[in-house]
Amino acid sequence: MRSSYKILDNKALYFVTSTIVEWIPIFTSENYFKILADVVTFSQNEKSLKVFAYVIMDNHFHMVLQHDNLTNIMKSIKSYTAKKILEQLETDRKNWVLNQLKYYKLKHKIESKFQVWQESFHPEQILTEKMLMQKINYIHYNPVKRGYVIKPEDWKYSSASYYLTGVQGEIKINGYED
Repeated sequence: MRSSYKILDNKALYFVTSTIVEWIPIFTSENYFKILADVVTFSQNEKSLKVFAYVIMDNHFHMVLQHDNLTNIMKSIKSYTAKKILEQLETDRKNWVLNQLKYYKLKHKIESKFQVWQESFHPEQILTEKMLMQKINYIHYNPVKRGYVIKPEDWKYSSASYYLTGVQGEIKINGYED
């Protein structure tokens, strides 16, 4: 099903979520986390993407982002990471995962044998400071709720540590003045 979420203001901040098809756990080792982190970092450095908060979980990610064409940048991130994830799965001989990505591919996706990401990225425009803080807290407490860590700042693939200590993590956080 296609999402009804829409980008209404290209200058606004958005809370986005992208999920692996059927919630298959892909981000289970450093190689896979690094693929997504590197592509987001590239998009920051080369395509002016601004990241204000993030978390990468085993089968999805959440971010608070800003970009003049968020739809295109998300399409680019998801497309490139899908290609790199498939290459890594083949290298790692994770045929059971590849078989699942093939099996769950939507029928209208004829350009590929596999589907890595669910359609859309569910952009929610951040309308208030209160909403921004709620989304950042939600992002940072995701690994705690899943039982991965006791404290949000202990999850390596999150911006929680930056917010608590000022130390940049795997993906650089843009300041609000940037």
